[in-house]
Amino acid sequence: MSKKKVKTNATRILEEKNISIKLYEYPHGSAPVDGVSAAGLIGKNVEEVFKTLVTKSNSGEIIVCVIPVAKHLDLKKAARASKNKSVDMLDLKDITKVTGYVRGGCSPVGMKKSYTTFIDISAKDLDTMIVSAGKIGHQVELNPIDLAEVVGAEFVDLTLAE
Repeated sequence: MSKKKVKTNATRILEEKNISIKLYEYPHGSAPVDGVSAAGLIGKNVEEVFKTLVTKSNSGEIIVCVIPVAKHLDLKKAARASKNKSVDMLDLKDITKVTGYVRGGCSPVGMKKSYTTFIDISAKDLDTMIVSAGKIGHQVELNPIDLAEVVGAEFVDLTLAE
């Protein structure tokens, strides 16, 4: 008996737009797995796997930032990119209400609304990148340019210098 691939809002949207994708699934409990561990579980380099972080600006604007799992978001760079004075991480209690996704399963594709989205510049040179498919334990691989087009994202430098 073959196991049925889980469909998520994100994967449905990508398939409807005829975007070439590859799905990954990794074992997990009920709690989210950190991105570096998820990369290891699907056998990918951390440079190819990205996490979706949701921020809120001083003006109340929701800004989505997609960065490599092993890096940290530079909130000042995110504020500059979005032309805001400041941005802070969205309270975890608000993630589902704002995005429609749960923490650890937040995809940049298929959120409740279309938000300003930035993808770290490091993704632009990759043939493919991997982001959450919209459910804990599920990842989707796709071309970064395709992702940017689907979510209306810009590529900008978003991470803290090492």
